[in-house]
Amino acid sequence: MDNKIIIDSDQPLLDQLKLPQDLKKLNLSQCQTLCQEIRSLLIKSVSKTGGHLASNLGTVELTVAMHRVFQSPKDKFVWDVGHQCYTHKILTGRQDRIGTLRQENGISGFPKPEESPHDTFISGHSSTAISVATGIAEGMRMNGDLDHFAVAVVGDGALTGGLTYEGMNNAGKIGDNIIVILNDNNMSISRNVGALARYLSSMRGTEGYIRTKKAVENRLNHAAVIGPTVAKAIKNSKSIVREVLLQQATMFEDFGFVYLGPVDGHDLGALEEVLAAAKEYCKPVFVHVHTIKGKGYAPAEHNPGEYHGIPKFDIETGNPKVSGENSFSDVFGKELLRLAQRDSRICAVTAAMEHGTGLHYFSREFPDRYYDVGIAEQHAVTFSAALASAGKLPVFAVYSSFLQRSYDQLMHDVAIGGYHVVLGIDRAGAVGEDGETHHGMYDVSFLSSVPGAVIYAPACYDELRLCLWRALYRDHGLACVRYPRGSDHTIFDKSALNTEYTHISGRKTDILFVTYGRVYDLLYRAAQRARERDIHFDMLKLTRIFPLAESLVNIAKSYWKVIFLEEAYYYGGISQMFGDMLMQHEFHGTYKRIAPKEYLCQASVESQLESMHLSENAIFSLMCEIAERDKKDGKA
Repeated sequence: MDNKIIIDSDQPLLDQLKLPQDLKKLNLSQCQTLCQEIRSLLIKSVSKTGGHLASNLGTVELTVAMHRVFQSPKDKFVWDVGHQCYTHKILTGRQDRIGTLRQENGISGFPKPEESPHDTFISGHSSTAISVATGIAEGMRMNGDLDHFAVAVVGDGALTGGLTYEGMNNAGKIGDNIIVILNDNNMSISRNVGALARYLSSMRGTEGYIRTKKAVENRLNHAAVIGPTVAKAIKNSKSIVREVLLQQATMFEDFGFVYLGPVDGHDLGALEEVLAAAKEYCKPVFVHVHTIKGKGYAPAEHNPGEYHGIPKFDIETGNPKVSGENSFSDVFGKELLRLAQRDSRICAVTAAMEHGTGLHYFSREFPDRYYDVGIAEQHAVTFSAALASAGKLPVFAVYSSFLQRSYDQLMHDVAIGGYHVVLGIDRAGAVGEDGETHHGMYDVSFLSSVPGAVIYAPACYDELRLCLWRALYRDHGLACVRYPRGSDHTIFDKSALNTEYTHISGRKTDILFVTYGRVYDLLYRAAQRARERDIHFDMLKLTRIFPLAESLVNIAKSYWKVIFLEEAYYYGGISQMFGDMLMQHEFHGTYKRIAPKEYLCQASVESQLESMHLSENAIFSLMCEIAERDKKDGKA
């Protein structure tokens, strides 16, 4: 390794290096110093922007070792899940922009190919990396590139997702230059659960395997005459050493991989050694790396789940810079617990999101009715359907964007059999800084295509409680309650809350605004401002958004202009169905839909609502524009 780099010991290494190429010029001690600087930068940056801290602190040494052993972007790095790529971004020319992480017009919190050639593939959801790396490796082979590798970094939580095994099965069969690095920190978002977690735990007791195997090979290489031949034979066959130490072939070898590990994921020397060894094999290699989530920052090490995704926080105390107020997730979790205290049939299901979905309240009191199935949303839906078939009342709490994986199970395993499954759909609508991969914009479109489904969109906490009760005890089949990320700061009149709809009609007007969910409060605020200018509109607030009540047609037909505001995908949304219903009933007025048609980049929720023309200011401006136009047309 070329060490002709001059380092000023009085200056931070990060400020002196041309990255990633200068990494290969550093000695091991300098690399360890660099890792300390990266950790400090991560803590400082995420404390100001929020983000995924614990997972990134745990992969600093691993990322440095990867960039020293491989040659990005010729070697292709695929991150699963992509939120552990912050160090990779620092090492690939984006150190000066790390302060813009997850901010509008800043760098993404996930790999983004349009941002850098070092970001091979966007990855915001779990368990995809092996499939991606397999396809990339095969493409490289077909292009004649036999010298470089597709390297997938996979969290141990991702092993609970079935797509991981589909990818492994194909990778082992194809046999291209693919290296899978298992970042095993005994965590997904909530702590890992199930048989796979126990399997990996048993393997963590064999830390000495790789060093023992290397020592045996070195001894054989120096033996007279037959040494190198024997060493090669051991390397290219199932390891004799492994049979002694583990006394079993690993699951990964059964998939067609060479297995190396476990290795201490914070030992740079060991990491570089095992990754260099992985490059020598002519078949897929699985490298098992054991890391500590939150490494180097005590609050994150002690509570890695809380620091998985965290808002801005105080570095000294570790406390988030937000109030301790309730959120929709908390209210949902507490209300489900209250109902479960009275009804032993209620079961709660999550896919590795115990705290994120508010189910930690339920899990503490009713552990025998609480099921964390790991990152396995498809299984969660089918499992819930089976619970329902046995007379239980299963409630699957899941982020909207993660529910997308379960469409087939909703259609086939829930709807056809008519099983009563309740979905608590968290993070519905725009979610802010996580960007394109995490917005809950699409659940309305695909859930409304499931025969027999019922969908509620409560706009406040009290309405959420009403809808959950209704979904459990008055509906049949698939019943969905969708609610946004964050807290309830609504000011609209709550004197007539219900689970159907509310028509607000005041001074005579020919224009009706229709919406649902949190956008209703924005509409309400805009209408208040408009009234101060003597501009008046009627409003229709939907709570059960699907199926639409037939009586809504008669309300809408009494207006000459209907405007539907929707924080969900334009195509296949409720506003489209509402328009179809009006057309079928010969509505002769004008119908306008305002809803997003494109992916939303990372930004604050407020900014995203503005970009969709759904913010209070945007709605108020539209109201003023309509009033001004009507005045000119003599309709005022």
